[in-house]
Amino acid sequence: MLLSDLQGKDIIDMATGQKIGTIVDALINKEGKVEELSVQKRRFFFFSSSVTAVKWTQIDKIGKDVILVNIVG
Repeated sequence: MLLSDLQGKDIIDMATGQKIGTIVDALINKEGKVEELSVQKRRFFFFSSSVTAVKWTQIDKIGKDVILVNIVG
């Protein structure tokens, strides 16, 4: 799977069912493994959006259109 396959997919928090945002980038370690994904939160009107990190271990399921995550705390 390529990063471009993941970009643009909606990230959904399984606990709340709410959309967190979409993937814009990834952090890859020296061994070439993805450690975390940078997720851009939704934009409201003309306000700038923030970027948050979702660890690879928090991903529960990668589907065709969405990625389900378990974010604790």
